Order: sequence, then C-alpha cells, then structure tokens
Amino acid sequence: QVQLVESGGGLVQAGGSLKLSCAASGRTFSMYNMGWFRQAPGKEREFAAVIAWNGGWTLYADSVKGRFTISRDNAKNTVYLQLNSLKPEDTAVYYCAASSHNSDSATHYDYWGQGTQVTVSS
Repeated sequence: QVQLVESGGGLVQAGGSLKLSCAASGRTFSMYNMGWFRQAPGKEREFAAVIAWNGGWTLYADSVKGRFTISRDNAKNTVYLQLNSLKPEDTAVYYCAASSHNSDSATHYDYWGQGTQVTVSS
C-alpha cells in the first residue's frame, strides 16, 4: 500500500515556474514507477510524465516535453515535477500516481494522490 500526498501547486503568471512534490508513505515507494497526470476542468485526465523506480528512465507527454522535468529522491520517498515556461493551458489539477508498469496510461496506475491545483494566468 502506498499513500501519496501532493503539494506545491498555486497561482502563477504565464512564463513562470512551479515545483510540485509528491510525498509517499510506505517502504515500497522505491519499487514503483511514478507518474504525474493532470486534469483540466471539463477534460479527461491526461498523462504528463513518468519516471522509473530507479530514476533511470523518464517519459514525457509532447505537450510538456522540454518544459517539465520529473525527478525522484527514493531516500525521501518523494517525486517531483518541475514546471517551467508555464502556459494558461497548463492550468489543471495535478496528480501523482504509482505503478508497477512502465506506462503512460492512467489505467496502469494503482495508487493516486488527492491532487494539487495549478493555475496559470495570462
């Protein structure tokens, strides 16, 4: 069992930056690949980024590639998402999730956090 708690969201102007954190409980955090998803109002949840259990592999959605960076610190049971060059269309609730699969599909993720709101003003 893994419990996930996101933090770091907020209101930022276009072009600005935020760093999201996701703290995990449980001794098995380092066994899971960790992903970030986002959901804008009226839209389906979409994949943003994923990092392998050992940090050795990452994958990004085309919409965030080159602007967002995912990382993890297994000693701190935490995964991060650095958001740079933010755009109004990045406005969404951002969720972290844990999976035993190398996947960008939400259906492959077993554990989810409650989400943190990111709002980008123009």
